[in-house]
Amino acid sequence: MVTTVPRSVRIGYGVGAFGTGTFSTVPGLLLLFYLTNVLAVSAWLAGLVVFLPKLWDLFINTYVGQRSDSTVSRFGPRRPWLLLGALTLPVAFALTFLGPPLTGVPAAIYVGVMFFLTATAYAFFEVPYKAMPAEMTGDYHERSSLLQWRMIFLGLAILVSGAVAPAITSMEGIGGPVAGYRLMGVVIGALLLIAMLGAFFGTARAPVVGKVATEHSLRAQLVVARTNGMFLVVLVLSCAQMFAASVMLAGTPYFATYVLGHPETTTALFVFLVGPILLTMPLWVRLSTRLEKRGAMVLSSALFLAGAAGLALTPQFGTAYAYGCVLLVGVGYAGFQLLQFSMLSDVIVHDSLVTGKRRAGVFTGLWTASETVVMGLGALALGWILGAVGFVESDPSTPVTQPAGAVDAVLLSTTLLPALFMAISIALTLRYTLTAETLAEAGRAAEGAPAQTAS
Repeated sequence: MVTTVPRSVRIGYGVGAFGTGTFSTVPGLLLLFYLTNVLAVSAWLAGLVVFLPKLWDLFINTYVGQRSDSTVSRFGPRRPWLLLGALTLPVAFALTFLGPPLTGVPAAIYVGVMFFLTATAYAFFEVPYKAMPAEMTGDYHERSSLLQWRMIFLGLAILVSGAVAPAITSMEGIGGPVAGYRLMGVVIGALLLIAMLGAFFGTARAPVVGKVATEHSLRAQLVVARTNGMFLVVLVLSCAQMFAASVMLAGTPYFATYVLGHPETTTALFVFLVGPILLTMPLWVRLSTRLEKRGAMVLSSALFLAGAAGLALTPQFGTAYAYGCVLLVGVGYAGFQLLQFSMLSDVIVHDSLVTGKRRAGVFTGLWTASETVVMGLGALALGWILGAVGFVESDPSTPVTQPAGAVDAVLLSTTLLPALFMAISIALTLRYTLTAETLAEAGRAAEGAPAQTAS
């Protein structure tokens, strides 16, 4: 029997993506630039500050996944963790940008500690949040429809936060860039609180399909992942895509400032990047049915690749041309954002049908840990590339002229490097073989089979 998720729950679940999308967007877009161009932190050290707290996710995310699998409460197994994340993440995020008047290494230490706490709080919310769709319904296409709501709110989050956050930091009459970043931290923190509490209350009536089981150690969770070939395929292709996206995201303020020559175009570039998420999501849902998810994923990746590679010619063709390339990237980005999460949910359901175990938290914990580490790795790579070619850190009171090699590095690392990793993701996508028919066959085979307990 197909479990239909009530519309109110779909919307309530989707609201949570406004929080996750906002948190993924704003630090990825502004934190590296904030460190190098406002707090005068060297590029290589700034990359470490962004990356190391995300490396911690390898441990905290798998722990939260295991704990949320085994949690028993009147709110269900996942929602208590949503509430914990909702009450801690907004505060930690705001404090990241509300530090004392420090520059250089002391500023890097303060931001690093606060961002470490922020990453921990994010794990409390994100891991159980990603586990919920596979437990709301066992139907292949019902999950795609459910996830469409997530993508709508994700698109809104990226659009609003990606436009509002840079605009706040550059507002005139509030005391300069440092004050702008402080105000931005408070405003975005408030948006995070509203969205995450909305998801907690909005999923109160969410159905739960099947029995939740647990793996009791990190080693056991890694064993589970290694024995599930489709999970590994989806995980690695997603990592390749997220690395490409994170490099482009972290590089956007640098691209606007040093390639286009207009820092204020950061907001416009973001509108062109994320606008297609809202406009093309229904199309990608239909394509995932018509082409199967593998075919739709190849198409979305190819569009991203073409747009990213085309951006390398911006100095020859100008700003309007750059906007066109970013729009193409945005259409592809919209597709693979939906399809990654939908594929993950299908892998979880297939594993449950084949093994008789409910291990959603195990997979989403490892998935989220890998995703966040890779997002941080993109910023680290960009920071180290810039440091290697002589990028000069600065603060608003002492602007500097960057060497030509640093400007060239900004251009090539934010265009051709993402394109390369999208090509890698296409090759990996061709190894994904899970389809609606595969899940249906697994479901028929599982009928009448005795349920297993997790080992």
